[in-house]
Amino acid sequence: MKAAPFSYVRPTRLGDVVAELVRADEDGGGKVIAGGQSLVPVLAMRLGRPATLVDITQVDELKQVGVVDGHLRVGAAVRQRRVERDHRGAVPLLSQALPWIGHREIRSRGTVCGSLAHADPSAELPAVARCLGATLDVAGPQGRRQISAEEFFSGAMTTTLGPTEVVTSVRMPLPREGEGFGFAEIARRHGDFALAGVAVRVRSRGGAVEEAAVATFGVSDRPRRRDLREELQGAVDRAGHDPDALARELGDAVAAMAEDVVTTGGDSHASPAYRRRLVRALGTRELARAYRSSLGRTAR
Repeated sequence: MKAAPFSYVRPTRLGDVVAELVRADEDGGGKVIAGGQSLVPVLAMRLGRPATLVDITQVDELKQVGVVDGHLRVGAAVRQRRVERDHRGAVPLLSQALPWIGHREIRSRGTVCGSLAHADPSAELPAVARCLGATLDVAGPQGRRQISAEEFFSGAMTTTLGPTEVVTSVRMPLPREGEGFGFAEIARRHGDFALAGVAVRVRSRGGAVEEAAVATFGVSDRPRRRDLREELQGAVDRAGHDPDALARELGDAVAAMAEDVVTTGGDSHASPAYRRRLVRALGTRELARAYRSSLGRTAR
């Protein structure tokens, strides 16, 4: 299929982007486009029919990426491949997740903020943002505001972003001393949508677990985040630092989490029960690995 007819504008200033979205909202609705790797297929299948596409790729303010106040700030027009290539390791969990997104050609066009704004339940970056406690910067006719990743995702391909607002950047915290990370997903083939996946962040001090966050994706209508600090500490107390023994001790706790977070119905690729088993297997392994990594990590 082909997209329904639409108008196309490409402003060069953020204020003009907002003005175009306000104008489009009065005339059938508008959509922001940057990389287009998520939006264009939606348009082609006519699942969305915006009257206007507002291209933000010529707004210099949105092309910036760098470290600001202890965070990696990624502008809305920054390609995933640029972050993967030029800022490798700045945010370890982000660096672990980026190679799993589609294929290199997709990442060369797709943007980090575009994936977040699209809010696909099977996407990797929303789960990374939830796990890290990222903050999204937003601009609209009422000015600028910040939205936490916890509040941003409200459902499948649905966010709390207003129809005349645009994400300008996302801020992800740099790693702190004693933090370790884990990421894993299962798909039928590399580049396919994930059947299930986990993003993990653990912080420890002197072997004691201070935080253990697990965010899941591909198993519900949005990324889900759970705190397993007490469960991980109990496993460490029983099994010590051996990753295999830790994974075994964590099995029941992660299985209980999987029962809670897996809410998607079955499909031709995987049943809910299979997705729960995947979450348990991936979650126990990555929690153990993240804990081991946290023991030897020092702040930059």
